Amino acid sequence: MATPQSRIYFTEEEYLAIERASEERHEYVDGRIFAMAGESDEHGEISSNIFGHLFDQLSGKPCRARHENTKVRSGPEPKPSQSPEGFYSYPDVLVVCGERKFHDKYRDVLLNPNVIIEILSKSTEAFDRGEKFIRYRTWLPSLTDYILVSQDKPMIEHYRRQPNSEWTLATLTGPDAALKIESIDCSLKLSDVYDGVQFPSPQNAPIENDLTI
Repeated sequence: MATPQSRIYFTEEEYLAIERASEERHEYVDGRIFAMAGESDEHGEISSNIFGHLFDQLSGKPCRARHENTKVRSGPEPKPSQSPEGFYSYPDVLVVCGERKFHDKYRDVLLNPNVIIEILSKSTEAFDRGEKFIRYRTWLPSLTDYILVSQDKPMIEHYRRQPNSEWTLATLTGPDAALKIESIDCSLKLSDVYDGVQFPSPQNAPIENDLTI
């Protein structure tokens, strides 16, 4: 089987076969396969903190938190006659409620996450804010919350889908602020999210701003 290094474009089926046999994680974007970079210490701390607090709060509820290794398909149902089109990613943290829906019998590609949380880095921030969010909100009707977490300062951006399909943004800054995810009845204090994380400089007091996009 060809590897990601020896070819440029792959079908979704080829990508999934490669990924299931690989020890490394890769994302798939419209026929191209991209290796995922390793995480920084700050990224690892933040991701673990968020997952741990959500896991505890969701205990006994119909929603479950997943951490880093769950693939999500954000694109149309693949068809053999189509040119390569689709997006498979590994959100840093996600929450899925109710019955989980999967791409195929392997049950390793989720189709219906409710909350997706991405931790920003310099190499991925533009994609996370732009094309990735477009695909998430277009192809994941189950998605109610998209949350972006800075790793170099205590700041969280919380996008929420409204009944009219518009998205509102709330920006929280400072360790005393708290993120409330009403769709899953959970909250995260920024002091807990950033526990153990060292920042390069002092930050300002907590602020929350709202807008509609």
